[in-house]
Amino acid sequence: MDGPPVNDCCSICHGNFHLPHQANCSHWYCGNCILQVWNHGSALQPCRCPLCRRQITLLVPSQASSQQVHDPEASQILRRIESYNRVFGSQSAGLGQRLQDLPFLLKRLFRELMDPQRSLPFVIKARVYLALISTAVYVLSPVDIIPEALFGVLGLLDDVIIALIFFLHVGTLYRAILVRRYGGSST
Repeated sequence: MDGPPVNDCCSICHGNFHLPHQANCSHWYCGNCILQVWNHGSALQPCRCPLCRRQITLLVPSQASSQQVHDPEASQILRRIESYNRVFGSQSAGLGQRLQDLPFLLKRLFRELMDPQRSLPFVIKARVYLALISTAVYVLSPVDIIPEALFGVLGLLDDVIIALIFFLHVGTLYRAILVRRYGGSST
């Protein structure tokens, strides 16, 4: 699914989606509606999601929205979204924000890896698979920083930490791809 749910509507205008965009909290909004929310707040800070109140630091257009670049109104909204993503998408976020963004990023990444129509650069795919294999080998191997045989359940802590580092690394890597893809160039 690369678009909002079929029977859903924008929670800002309560109408059908026009140029739908998904925020990093996984909620969908019309491109113009979410830009209006941002315009009513501080231009120096990312807006907050009207539903969950999380900071929106990345707006990803649906595939249908991305294809409407020939419409002048849609093109202007897409340029403003690119500007928003360029300003707020690459800001350094704290660990809490990164953990909250993981489900959104990992779902999109998994869909992109499994869909032959989408194109992730080979180097990125290789890094994701290499990190996945390295994590799996570490978690499954008997060699651990904190051995389970000596410390029991506490020994699983290093495995959980390694898996968390893997997910954060892959999430950060994919977020950089999305910012580059939907944030345009700064020139």
